[in-house]
Amino acid sequence: MTEPNTPPSPTPGGAPDSLPASDLWAAQATAPAPAAAGPKNAPASEPGWERAVLEKLAMASLAEQRAARRWKIFFRFTWLLLVGAIFWGAMLQGSPSANKSAPHTAVVDIKGEIASGAEASAEFVVAAMRSAFEDEGSKAVVLLINSPGGSPVQAGIINDEITRLKAKHNKPVYAVVEETCASAAYYIAAAADEIFVDKASIVGSIGVLMDGFGFTGTMEKLGVERRLLTAGENKGFLDPFSPQTEQQRTYAQAMLNQIHQQFIAVVKAGRGDRLKTTPETFSGLFWTGQQAVEMGLADKLGNLDYVAREVVKAEDIIDYTRRDNVAERLVKRFGAAMGAGAAKAATSIAAPQLR
Repeated sequence: MTEPNTPPSPTPGGAPDSLPASDLWAAQATAPAPAAAGPKNAPASEPGWERAVLEKLAMASLAEQRAARRWKIFFRFTWLLLVGAIFWGAMLQGSPSANKSAPHTAVVDIKGEIASGAEASAEFVVAAMRSAFEDEGSKAVVLLINSPGGSPVQAGIINDEITRLKAKHNKPVYAVVEETCASAAYYIAAAADEIFVDKASIVGSIGVLMDGFGFTGTMEKLGVERRLLTAGENKGFLDPFSPQTEQQRTYAQAMLNQIHQQFIAVVKAGRGDRLKTTPETFSGLFWTGQQAVEMGLADKLGNLDYVAREVVKAEDIIDYTRRDNVAERLVKRFGAAMGAGAAKAATSIAAPQLR
């Protein structure tokens, strides 16, 4: 007869030889899991690792900003040096590069409109002439003229200074005409010892004008009323929006006639017996260079090189012309010149012109 199965008895002082299935699964579930493989000092396992990363990012950004600031300072300093060099070169612009002490022919340009603030103003031309006369190496001064005219005041200042400098330094002055020497330009040329022209140059126009416009009829048609208040009956004289009286016209004509007589006197004094006066000489007409020589308004045909070589006997030519430098041009273009231009446009109606 067989006996029923009985569970084995545990061995004293040791582990059981076997466990029931239910106990085996429970033991496996409660056993500790093995540690995950990875680096010994992983960031996630260190306290405050986020702060360390943020500090590194902040230091990198700060270093980048410092580098950008250094480059910005470098480029600004470079631009400052460049601009300074340009301005320095501009300040030296117009100064003759040749040796002034050597014998030479001094040249002063008179080009464009003769007016205050222009390159052909009395301020610039007189300053250039003084430098040319005072240089011991200059054997003569040549006025290189290409101008339609302009202000009788500016022309008169230049004419007077030519006469004074000639007497003071005992040096001849020659006028060389390129395309045009008319009106105020001829006022200046008349002070020269001799005038040289091209056969096709335009010379003359010895007269005075005062031009403007009248809008009274237009304003009446448009229904616009001019409201001008003055203290003094002639304060609105030559106002383009007010009618001109006969008395005002007579007064303006007398003023023009007086300036014209001043112009005629200067021409006669400068040209002397060489001038062959006709009824048309002082009528405001202009002539070719060839005609001007025949009339005594000019002396000979010739250009700058001819005068320097054949008349002055000093072929080296040095330009003493005073011109605006870059800084002055910028100021005039973007600053005061705009206001001055507006003022000039507003007052040009009543200014007599030798044109």
